[in-house]
Amino acid sequence: MQKIFIILFTLIIFITITIFFYYKQEVKEQKIYKIMDQMRLTLQTQLKTQKMEDLRVALMLSKDHTLIDSLENDDEDFGYQIISDIAHTIQKNTGSIIRAQVITKDLNIFARSWDDVYAGMPIGDYRTDLKYFDTHDTPRTSIEVGRRLGIKATVPVYKDEEFIGYVEAISFFKKITNFFSSIGVDLYVFLDIKHADSAVLMMENLTIGDYILSNRNYNYAHIQTLKKIDFKELKLSGVVYKDNSYIFYENMKDGNGQTIGGFVFVLPEKYLEYFRNPEDDISFLINITRSNLYDVVRQENYQDNSYQNYSANSLMQLQDVIDREDRAIFFDEAYDKFDKYSKDELIQMMLNRRTIKKIDGKIK
Repeated sequence: MQKIFIILFTLIIFITITIFFYYKQEVKEQKIYKIMDQMRLTLQTQLKTQKMEDLRVALMLSKDHTLIDSLENDDEDFGYQIISDIAHTIQKNTGSIIRAQVITKDLNIFARSWDDVYAGMPIGDYRTDLKYFDTHDTPRTSIEVGRRLGIKATVPVYKDEEFIGYVEAISFFKKITNFFSSIGVDLYVFLDIKHADSAVLMMENLTIGDYILSNRNYNYAHIQTLKKIDFKELKLSGVVYKDNSYIFYENMKDGNGQTIGGFVFVLPEKYLEYFRNPEDDISFLINITRSNLYDVVRQENYQDNSYQNYSANSLMQLQDVIDREDRAIFFDEAYDKFDKYSKDELIQMMLNRRTIKKIDGKIK
């Protein structure tokens, strides 16, 4: 009888453990797919924001009568002076670096904000996306190949109802890459290698399998991991696990809806503990909020000490998302702020911060 009891007890324990680990794995998989959905949603939000920023710049430039007159009169030197002065003024007063160019109706470079070297260069062979304007007269913002993959906001320009060329603003995923990096995710922007003939300015870029790495401010730490994975499997499943990291994939499409590459996210497994359960996405939102707050702080006072007007509690919440180049200034201000508090008050601050981390979804 005792032997039967031991066998039954052992069987119950085994079944319980099996069910526990099965449930734990199921929850973990649900978390992973929840995170994947959030990555994709956040990417689309960031892309939309960047596209709107670029479109605003292009629309503004298209209404500059002096610039348009220089295009009509084929005065490339004056056009460069105008567009480069505008770009410099924007950078000086806002801290934002813009890249804008004017293209003639014959698809030659007229003027670019960042140099005057390639004025007159034909680009029609690289910019097949501009054929869109053969049948449309409204602005378009999309991811396009060109000589280098990027987001291009293009506005057709008319003078007295006559088409005379294009004004466009261009960006290269730098802000988006930095945004994801600030929340613990490394983003890699890949162009399908079949577009290499057009993307002549990317000939020296790193290639992984059948893809060219496009964003220049990527994290090199995961390159060896990316070289090990099967991209066909990644595209089919949307996520793979390799070297203690989860790797997510999202198709990248151009303005015509054609897939021209992909966005790859690398999330170290340790960051899964930000989620308590599949429905608890508060941590991700909190991290994004803190990152956005940090960006706002930088933009408000980018020429001065950005942190002197913020409370000790605010500095406590920002410390994990500070860029490396800002950390010295940040800690100088933080030490001055914390020095005014008693030991008990500082302990209470730390306890409050731990409460926030608990909301973030720490797995006990």
